[in-house]
Amino acid sequence: MTSMRFATLFSLVCATGACACTIPVFRYALDRWEADKFHLVLPASAAKDAPLQDLLRPLRANGKANLDITTSTDPAVTLAQLHSSRESDQFVWSGKLDQNSLPTLLDSPARRQIVERILAGDSVVWVIADNGSPEDLAEAERIEKRLKFLQQVAALPIQDPHDPDSQLGPGPPLRLQFTTLRLRRDDPAEQPLLRMLAGPGGEVDPATTSFAAAVFGRGRVLGAWPLALMDDASLEDASMFLVGRCGCRLKNQNPGWDILLNVDWGQVLQTATAAAPLTTEAAAPSVPTTPEVVTISPQETVASAVEPSSNRFFIGGIILGAVLLVVFLIRFKKT
Repeated sequence: MTSMRFATLFSLVCATGACACTIPVFRYALDRWEADKFHLVLPASAAKDAPLQDLLRPLRANGKANLDITTSTDPAVTLAQLHSSRESDQFVWSGKLDQNSLPTLLDSPARRQIVERILAGDSVVWVIADNGSPEDLAEAERIEKRLKFLQQVAALPIQDPHDPDSQLGPGPPLRLQFTTLRLRRDDPAEQPLLRMLAGPGGEVDPATTSFAAAVFGRGRVLGAWPLALMDDASLEDASMFLVGRCGCRLKNQNPGWDILLNVDWGQVLQTATAAAPLTTEAAAPSVPTTPEVVTISPQETVASAVEPSSNRFFIGGIILGAVLLVVFLIRFKKT
C-alpha cells in the first residue's frame, strides 16, 4: 500500500506541467531551485542585545543562509523561534539565541556532509536516522543494499547537448550516485536538522520514530518515511523519481521541503565546476556508448550494382570481336 501511494504521487507530479527537459530532477533542483527561507523570530528584547545583533548582522540582507529574521512585537514571545516558513505556526527550534546556539541552528556536521556529497556529484543523499537498535541497524543495512542495487540498474536520461531546455548549470559532473548518511536520533548537535528532515508538518516524530529522508538539490527533502514503512518498492519509487527526467519546472508543484543551510550556492557551484575533472564523462556523462552504424546511401547502391554489369559487357564485346576477326580471316584465305 505504501509503495502504491508513493508511485501514484510521483506519477501525478510528472503528469502536471510536463516539459521537454531531460535533466534529472535532482540536478534540475540543484541548478534552478532556490532554497525556501526559514523564519527566525526574535523577542523584542533582542533589539537591545548588541552582541546578538553583531552575530546576526552577516545573516541579514545578502547573507548566505536561506533565512529571514524578524523581531516580534508580541510581549508573550520571550525566546527566539525558528520556523520553516513565515506561514508556519510550528517552530523547528525555540530557545535563547546567543553565540553558542546560533551556530547549531545554521550548521552541523551532518549538514556539512550533505553539502559536500552533493557538490561531489551525488544524486541523492539518503539520511537514515535511527536509535542504534538491532532492528534499526538491520533496516539501515537493507536500505543501503537496495540502493546499491538500484544504482547498478538505473540510468540517467540521455542528455542532448544541443537542447536549450536541457542545459546544465554550474556544478559537479552529472552522474548517478546514491549514498547514505547515518545519524543517531539522540545526537544533540543534530536536533535542529532532525526536525527539519522530519518535515514542517511533522510527517514523522524524530523523538520516537526512526526514519529515512531523501536529500537532493540545494538541501531539498523529497520526503521522510518511517523505517518500518520504507519497503524496497517505496525506496525504488522515490529514488527513480529523483533520477528521472524533470517533469515539472515549478518547485512548488513538486513534493518536499527544504532544510536550513548556511551556504552560498552560487559560489560553491562555481567552485565545484572549476574543480571538476575534464573528462569525457564530465563533458557528456549521460550519453551511452552505442554501436557504430554504417549507412549505405542509395547512390552508392546503384553505383556498386552498375559497375560489375559494365565490366561484363566490356569483356563480352572483346570476345565477340575476336570471333568475328577469326571468321573474317578464314573467309579471306579461302578467297
